Amino acid sequence: MALISVEDALERALRGLTALGVERVPVAHGAGRVLAEDLSATLTQPPFDSSAMDGYAVRVADVRALPATLALVGTSAAGARFDGILEPGQAVRIFTGAPVPDGADTVVIQEDTEALGDSVLIKEVEAGRHIRPRGQDFMEGDVLLTAGTRLGARALILAAAMNHAELPVRRKPRVAILSTGDEIVPPGSMPGPDEIVASVSYGITALVESLGGVPVDLGIAPDEARALADAITRGADADILVTIGGASVGDRDLVAGALANVGMELDFAKVAMRPGKPLFAGRLGQARVLGLPGNPVSGMVCGLVFLRPMLRALLGDSRKDSLQEAILAAPLAKGGPRQAYHRAISAFAGDGTRTVRPLPSQDSSLMGALARADCLIVQPASSPAVPEGGKVSILPFPD
Repeated sequence: MALISVEDALERALRGLTALGVERVPVAHGAGRVLAEDLSATLTQPPFDSSAMDGYAVRVADVRALPATLALVGTSAAGARFDGILEPGQAVRIFTGAPVPDGADTVVIQEDTEALGDSVLIKEVEAGRHIRPRGQDFMEGDVLLTAGTRLGARALILAAAMNHAELPVRRKPRVAILSTGDEIVPPGSMPGPDEIVASVSYGITALVESLGGVPVDLGIAPDEARALADAITRGADADILVTIGGASVGDRDLVAGALANVGMELDFAKVAMRPGKPLFAGRLGQARVLGLPGNPVSGMVCGLVFLRPMLRALLGDSRKDSLQEAILAAPLAKGGPRQAYHRAISAFAGDGTRTVRPLPSQDSSLMGALARADCLIVQPASSPAVPEGGKVSILPFPD
């Protein structure tokens, strides 16, 4: 089967993926969830003209000539407003956040006054200052958060201020993760002479959780058709079934065949990318299948390039995995026949320019280099060499 481009493979992987259903969660549990509907304010904020400072509420007409002495007739505090109407020649002691009394049109900060018992001396004033008008932040009915927004701390502050106790969010995608291979053992084991410790599944699990999905660990299946079929059946009710390993063309690479035997419709196999060529995707009933290479770096790169946008599509997440521009801090050799993803370290110059340096070794088995990198340089196939100072596209790693 011929290699297909990354762009073509990604289009096929995302084809027909639609956002999952809606559920309602308490606003206190909304962190990391994705809004399923636009959210409008149920009240006006602030609900009344309020003071921005501690001081005295006055009428500008009474302080045109300074200094001015005004009769102190009451206090307005947060939660305890002054109920009267400010008459000529009067002032009200007011505190930050308190309602401005009817009749007042400015607040004089207390540093510009002197308390005189039942009166107050106004020394300086700025007309119309230090009042937050009703609705300055938002008005009832204003749409302030839109569908597709991933809810972080700032969005949740706003949602709570809009008086929403519950939020409509997308259901979290369930991602079943199956490691395969006779040579794979779990961390903490004492590997035999021909065994290696499983690692890719833990990175994929973390990626799924960071994107708002629910990982389901199917464990490790040996290279045996019956065991693979049993494990696949256990993951077939997930939204996405991720398999790790057995995606190549060797005699013991049995995963794609096992999936085909239980009805998987193949969307593509083998992508013109480096690392990550032995990647496949398909559909098994209602589940999407993504077959990642078992090589640790290849698996994680494919997870970033393919699994991340698939999860965002299921969540209706409006963010896109757009590439960013950076300046090379070291030359980059001409591109090969496949689109390359070079692990790299970036830094920001004083003017905000992002520079990037590829790591010395790009061997796809080096997990230490993967952990040190903070981005991938995306180099198109057959592209010319780029000198130091040239521009390249990068895909930052998620935090």
